[in-house]
Amino acid sequence: MASGLRNVRLCVNNARILLVNPVGLKSLQDPIDTTTAQGRLIFNIFASLAEFERDLIRERTNAGLQTARARGRMGGRPKGLSAGAHKKAIAAEALYKEGKLSVREIAHNQGISKATLYSYLRHRGVKIGAYKKPLVKQKVMRVEIYLAVENNSKFVRGKNKSREDIEDWVLSRYGMEKSHKDSHRYILTIPYQTDEELDRIIYEEILGEAHRIADLRHGFVEADVVSLDDPERSW
Repeated sequence: MASGLRNVRLCVNNARILLVNPVGLKSLQDPIDTTTAQGRLIFNIFASLAEFERDLIRERTNAGLQTARARGRMGGRPKGLSAGAHKKAIAAEALYKEGKLSVREIAHNQGISKATLYSYLRHRGVKIGAYKKPLVKQKVMRVEIYLAVENNSKFVRGKNKSREDIEDWVLSRYGMEKSHKDSHRYILTIPYQTDEELDRIIYEEILGEAHRIADLRHGFVEADVVSLDDPERSW
């Protein structure tokens, strides 16, 4: 190593740096020697080439990104929720608006954390407030529902997808149980406070939503509901 003869002032990224007695580099194995004018010239040439190559890579990358944007392709993580998260967000919104379960209970029901639940609710535009425990004693009714989805004609497809959406978006809210994958019979556990509310849940929130989902794919629903706790009751 050889010492330089004077101090040198440099400016790197707008920051002024003072190098006191800069040193020269002389390799004992490679032909590198910055203590001579020729060595410093070669060293600076290599540094300039490396910087030139880095700038070329940056320019090509930016040009590629601009071309992709012009074709409608945007990089980065997609905005919004995935299909699975979207279904959970809908179910979480319904449970939260019912006000029958606490935030902790809803998160446990959907298999997500409380932070994720709040994120889903904000994504759905739900106003978040303090949980108020119901004053009326909660009742529970276990029912068996037979539900089949059919297409309007032989030229229409989509009943299997409609059935999956009904299970994920509607029946899963009520602890859906079924004996096997292809069964059309489900056991639901419905919390309610009055008989009028129970009727509304079955006719509007379960059967009504099922009909609406099937209709979106030009299908219809055949369904019967029977109480397991009170066999004389049916819908």
